[in-house]
Amino acid sequence: MLRALYSLLFRLALPFVLLQLWWSGRGNSGMRSDWRQRLGYLQVAPRQVIWIHAVSVGETIAAAPLVKALLRAYPEQQILMTAMTATGVARARALFGERVQVAFSPYDTPGSVRRFLDRARPLALVILETELWPNMVGLTWARGIPVMLVNARLSERSARGYRRIGGLVRPMLASLDWIAAQAEEDARRFIDIGAQAETVTVTGSIKFDVEIDAELRRAAASLRHALGASRPVWIAASTHDGEDSQILAAHRAVLARYPETLLILVPRHPERFEQVAVDVAAAGLTLARRARGDNARGAQVYLGDSMGELLLLYGAADLAFVAGSLIERGGHNPLEPAAWALPVITGPHVFNFEVIYDALQRGNGLFRVADSAGLADAVLALLAEPEQRQRSGRNALAIVEAKRGVLESVLAGIVARLPF
Repeated sequence: MLRALYSLLFRLALPFVLLQLWWSGRGNSGMRSDWRQRLGYLQVAPRQVIWIHAVSVGETIAAAPLVKALLRAYPEQQILMTAMTATGVARARALFGERVQVAFSPYDTPGSVRRFLDRARPLALVILETELWPNMVGLTWARGIPVMLVNARLSERSARGYRRIGGLVRPMLASLDWIAAQAEEDARRFIDIGAQAETVTVTGSIKFDVEIDAELRRAAASLRHALGASRPVWIAASTHDGEDSQILAAHRAVLARYPETLLILVPRHPERFEQVAVDVAAAGLTLARRARGDNARGAQVYLGDSMGELLLLYGAADLAFVAGSLIERGGHNPLEPAAWALPVITGPHVFNFEVIYDALQRGNGLFRVADSAGLADAVLALLAEPEQRQRSGRNALAIVEAKRGVLESVLAGIVARLPF
């Protein structure tokens, strides 16, 4: 009954959702393209697919090792990867090229999801992290198609929200054949809000299996040389509106003591690139932009306004601040800078990755700050003490190394539930 009401409300809202999509895409053609896919009008796949669904860039990157492992295990199998955002779709296409079919996921109306299922004919649906939609899950499961949630995480805040709509959430969770939770806390919360205990397994996070190959290391070393091998470099990654001004203020404080320092500033969303460039100029700082190929030797801020290069940019820095944490966004993945042996700094709001941040803190690879002034102090302290910085970075890397191997158990769990 509640799902029928939810579906009705979504149908009524759909014209406004499409209008918002059109309006938001006025400066980003990728947001307007392929809008028919969002209504389920997928180009027919040549054969049945394994459907992998992620919400955006972060989940798409996290899914990459899993997708590659599935391609190795089933080289003749077609894989369809969907995302909700234009940046997620673009990143998937850049990662996989022609090896994987990539599309926008359908909006969660019954008609859109049914059209999508008719065309894709999935053998199984694998969802990343917490991207759960009642009709996507329910209608896929109703066709006898296994539905799995992997790398699953659920913060206490999100769990409280789900409890308020338990009549909608419980049937959806009951339709999941497997939940591969990142941590015991995530598993407990899923069970508390209605998941069947026998379907929940604690596997850990596949993000610990981040890959930094020799080619990427060479590219990062080349970039660092271009930026200035002897100057201090720190990166503020995946920033949101409301954080950039705080980060720039911190950088001004750093420059007062270390005038040669470079900040690599990487906004989370590409539609914010231009505004952040304006913010840098307003802060009185000199700017070089990666997308334009600017020479950054004399710049104070290097704007990471290219797509899909965050892991590379981490490799050119001495230490990392992971954003989404100075505001109540919940933080972003700190394991990528940790894999580069960088000490990680975070703000107070990391509820989306609390288990991972706690592990880094216990391992002495993490520094928590409360605000812009605290961020400046942490950067200055790490720049002043190279030995401490390197030791903290090694500690962060040790946490990543100790927890690798999750991918194998997740892949085994998926394979065991595939209908072939």
